[in-house]
Amino acid sequence: MWMLRSFVNRSVVTLAGITAPGAALAHPAQGGFVLLLPTDIYIAAGCAAVGLSVLIVALMPAGALARLFAPRALGHAPDLATARALTSLLSLALLAALLWVGFIGPRDPLSNLLPLTIWTLWWIALFTLQGVLGDLWAWINPWRGLHGLVWGDAPPPLRLPKALGCAPAIIGFVAITGFALADPAPDDPARLAAFVMGYAMFTFAGMALFGAHAWLGRAECFTLLLRLFASLAPLQTRPNLAIGLPGWAAIPDRTAEKVPLSLGVFVIVLLASGSFDGLHKTFFWLAQIGVNPLEFPGRSAVVWSTTLGLLGANVALALAFAGCIALGHLALRGPAPRLRDAIAQLALSLLPIAFAYHVAHFLTAFLVGVQYSVAAITDPLASGADLLNLGQFYVTTGFFNTQGSVRAIWLTQAGLIVAGHILGVLMAHRMATQIYGGHRRAAIAQSPLAVFMVLYTLLGLWLLAAPRGA
Repeated sequence: MWMLRSFVNRSVVTLAGITAPGAALAHPAQGGFVLLLPTDIYIAAGCAAVGLSVLIVALMPAGALARLFAPRALGHAPDLATARALTSLLSLALLAALLWVGFIGPRDPLSNLLPLTIWTLWWIALFTLQGVLGDLWAWINPWRGLHGLVWGDAPPPLRLPKALGCAPAIIGFVAITGFALADPAPDDPARLAAFVMGYAMFTFAGMALFGAHAWLGRAECFTLLLRLFASLAPLQTRPNLAIGLPGWAAIPDRTAEKVPLSLGVFVIVLLASGSFDGLHKTFFWLAQIGVNPLEFPGRSAVVWSTTLGLLGANVALALAFAGCIALGHLALRGPAPRLRDAIAQLALSLLPIAFAYHVAHFLTAFLVGVQYSVAAITDPLASGADLLNLGQFYVTTGFFNTQGSVRAIWLTQAGLIVAGHILGVLMAHRMATQIYGGHRRAAIAQSPLAVFMVLYTLLGLWLLAAPRGA
């Protein structure tokens, strides 16, 4: 057992070293119980499951994987554009109300509805539902309704250069992630309200100058992110109703346009940023930046180390992923597709991994945050109101205080990560058969990426179990 634990620790430290240069709502008792669990066995089993899936896919008949991802048509989807425009305007009105609460409501982030809505109901709950149920964001996106009402179908005065690709969305997402991780008080209601209002004005300006389609499709990071997560849902409604294995809609059709490299980089950034979010509070990371986890000096003392760590993690993961694809090309005999095209398309196989880690990482925060959200909804100004008629309402964290419930939560998180990696393996091989023109060539080219998938499973599970000091 000690040999297995030693191997896991050494492997994780090595991988974390490669990838490294909101408010915490989870209960501290949970971390203590996690340390008592046989997480080394769970981690080894999870990595073995992903490794086994790689072997099964390599031995699977070529046509079987294609049939596995073939959707079933359900008919034509009705045109609901007018209804979506109306719900968008209602969403904008709700956003304005939340900003008002942020500025004049209670100063406690756990009592103010704005930070609870942004970080719990939107960032965690909506993002999760988006990957399970489909494109809900198309109904509640607060930008489209007003743009259509003011500008209609009029052509924009400027054209967003095609050469930029998704670069504006990449820069925007890294900047906003930096705000969430490195800012001294990202959940302060007034500070967050000012940030969200500024971002809303910036988004409306971009749409007015470059058009809603171009700006939301390539520059507004959250619309792009949520559209990518929605492509993982089994049921798709556009252009027609169809259902299939989760992720089928994320696999590019062979006859479609090539995936832009910038879109692949955006997906890599999603995964790298999420992983660094899990890493930057661990004892391991704090030791690297010279901080005693038992005497944490506060977020303001680690602004630059967090910012540089986030940037370094993104660059390192992009290079590691590109290196795996390049090694696969070197192993091939005969002609191979352009490396940049292979990287762009295969990066989409990281989507289920990024989504699964997002859900798993924030599960415990959601279990507590959603209770505070209900309390804030029933009393939005902390004035003693009870709009939902709930009576005396108490937030509980008792499920973090017993080993049995903590084990169930941790195994759920670990199961999500393993399932995400297995789906990523299936998607990657399906894409590879299209890219490399055959099952055998795909298996050869995918071998370095398969190792990457197993090692990243190791990292993801270790991050769940690692002790935290901030």
